[in-house]
Amino acid sequence: MEVKPLAFDSLGTRSMATYVETDDAKILIDPGVSLAPSRCGLPPHALEWERMDESWKLIKDYTREAEILVVTHYHYDHHNPNEPEIYRDKVTLIKHPTDKINYSQRERAAYFLNVLGKCPKRLEYADGRKFEFGKTKIKFSPPVCHGTNPRLGYVVGVSISCSGEKIVHTSDVEGPSLDDQVRFLLDEKPELAIVDGPMSYMLGFRYSFKSLQISIQNLVKTISETSIQTLMLEHHFMRDLRYESRIKPVYEAAKNRGVKVLTAAEFHGRRIEMLAARRKELYERCGEGDFLTVTGKGLIEE
Repeated sequence: MEVKPLAFDSLGTRSMATYVETDDAKILIDPGVSLAPSRCGLPPHALEWERMDESWKLIKDYTREAEILVVTHYHYDHHNPNEPEIYRDKVTLIKHPTDKINYSQRERAAYFLNVLGKCPKRLEYADGRKFEFGKTKIKFSPPVCHGTNPRLGYVVGVSISCSGEKIVHTSDVEGPSLDDQVRFLLDEKPELAIVDGPMSYMLGFRYSFKSLQISIQNLVKTISETSIQTLMLEHHFMRDLRYESRIKPVYEAAKNRGVKVLTAAEFHGRRIEMLAARRKELYERCGEGDFLTVTGKGLIEE
């Protein structure tokens, strides 16, 4: 099984876009990318816009290869309603647009389905379901909270297995700090888990110290109770420059069991680019004069 993280926070943008190729299926999870609207009171820097354009081009290149496209929920860093043609003639597996969903995502889902029209070859609601494509099995979790509560709606996790290999993509669990979020990892027992880690950059504000501690416990449990070999911690977690120090017990547990804990950038052997977290530094180093005037390019997530 070949796994290619395409666009992630450690690669400079908000995204969890992932391409997976098995013996008999080509799958792209969450073909979307966006930028943080404001960090340190500053809008996205020119370099961030450049990375987003590069990432979206790469994602579109891989949608042409993919036969199956997955949308785990309706935030703009996970889907792009402005370019529905990428779904043309694809099997499209999506989070249910009206069940277990908050108002904002319900509105976005309705718009997405409207613009999607008859583009997909086949459209299926994925929540809690299993699909088979030859020897490849795709299993979706029941809807789980986007984060620690339902305020931001719900997401579905994705498990892909073929020929004795398995990966899990959690989507936006921000931890995981809830029982049903970690249960999917424990039940599926993947060799590779792509996990939206703790939202520690909002610690004490929109993310509690208790949620962080539970997330650490659940990640350690995943390492100790499954056959995981690689734990990719990403997305919300990679918006905190102090990310490693926040979860020391996880790194220690992984080291003891020979499990790799890394980012998408490290998975590729590339340097980490936490551009949004370093936005103030980017402006101080490059100045506003380097900011690009961009109109209608991409989406900025709320």
